[in-house]
Amino acid sequence: MLVGLTYDLKADYLAMGFSEEEAAEFDSPATIEAIEEALQSHGFLTERVGALPSLASALLQGKRWDMVFNIAEGLHGFARESQVPALLDYYNIPCVFSDAMTLGVCLHKGITKHVVRDKGVPTADFAVVEDAEGAYAVNLPYPLFVKPVAEGTGIGVGAASKVRTREELVAACEHVLARYNQPALVETFLSGRELTVGIVGTGRNARALGALEVVFASSAESDAYGYVNKAEYLDRMQYHLAEDEVGRYAAQVALDAWRALGCRDGGRVDVRLDADGVPNFIEVNPLAGLHPVNSDLPILCYKMGMTYRQLIGDIMESALERTGLGSMPVSPVHQAGESAAEAVR
Repeated sequence: MLVGLTYDLKADYLAMGFSEEEAAEFDSPATIEAIEEALQSHGFLTERVGALPSLASALLQGKRWDMVFNIAEGLHGFARESQVPALLDYYNIPCVFSDAMTLGVCLHKGITKHVVRDKGVPTADFAVVEDAEGAYAVNLPYPLFVKPVAEGTGIGVGAASKVRTREELVAACEHVLARYNQPALVETFLSGRELTVGIVGTGRNARALGALEVVFASSAESDAYGYVNKAEYLDRMQYHLAEDEVGRYAAQVALDAWRALGCRDGGRVDVRLDADGVPNFIEVNPLAGLHPVNSDLPILCYKMGMTYRQLIGDIMESALERTGLGSMPVSPVHQAGESAAEAVR
């Protein structure tokens, strides 16, 4: 089975003049190499395709794949993560991970929270501020938490995200509107433990791999697992498996949100406990980072005793099962990706 790989390389965008922050969500060659090695170790043939323009060009030249392993983040707008899956839909080529509709919904954190709240999943009260005047209309108790409505990798999240007064709220919303050119999501601040839950599978076959608690070191920006804390996680953050009752409760909330949103194959859901100890949905990552060393999902897997190769294999099993393309190919014994796993165990 031939699997194409679609992705956005960070170095390409830096070369085009994008800033480090603007290119933060894009991937490194190490990620592509790790995914490709893991797929090949399972017996798949692979072909690197690259970003949307390369995909479009290849398709127009008649190139096809049995499936595409898509981690492309895309460019511009709330539907940027949907661009590759939507194009593949036109050519009736299945892809790994969520479809265009789900990726579009999940990128807009306000729309996402409407969906999960409607499904009965606990999530903090919120408002979406579209313009500066809208900040004055927010009627939620302080403290509040403010972030861009459609960014990942903690972009736009930092110490100033937690606001305690109307003046701080207005300033934080104006900053998001001006710097990121998009609405601000304002939520009731959740004061409890923060966890991220790894999930593989689709629908009723989805399962939580485990819950990873995010612990802030003394050098970290407290209360905000944001861009700087994530970029400097070795000095600022600690990660512990949450195997207690709270971890199990968080995993169930995450799984409920995953199914409510129609997410597929693999990813992460972030939750945080409120003042009563109830895990609340924060956001979902249907295109979770897959760097073999630095990304939260592989880190969680290593702590659970699961190798990178096994993670990619479980993701592919889900994609093959739901698309009816058969079972995993017979693979040679191979330890691809496991060297990286050993490095962080």
